[in-house]
Amino acid sequence: MALQGTCREVGDIAIVDFSGKITLGEGSSTLRKTIRDLIDQGHRKILLNLGDVDYIDSSGIGELVGAYTTVRNAKGELKLVHLTKRVHDLLQITRLFMVFDVQSDESNALRSFK
Repeated sequence: MALQGTCREVGDIAIVDFSGKITLGEGSSTLRKTIRDLIDQGHRKILLNLGDVDYIDSSGIGELVGAYTTVRNAKGELKLVHLTKRVHDLLQITRLFMVFDVQSDESNALRSFK
């Protein structure tokens, strides 16, 4: 299934519920475009819900890092919530778990924004 993202807002925080695969090609470009659009709209607090992302490859990991960098460069914060076991394991293997602010549930994630 191609990556799909649904945006919603809670206060000044943009939450993107992603589902599908973050892979080379369409999936990674969907992620990139979604982040750029949010930044262009003035959002600086972005929470990515990856609970329904069933697969991510190395280019998908690269896109997550790119998204993180894009948001940081715009003086914003990017956090992740609801990682599947596969995504969680990949972030640990690649040591990106130390880079990303990963939250276990949405209410904690929302409270964690400055």
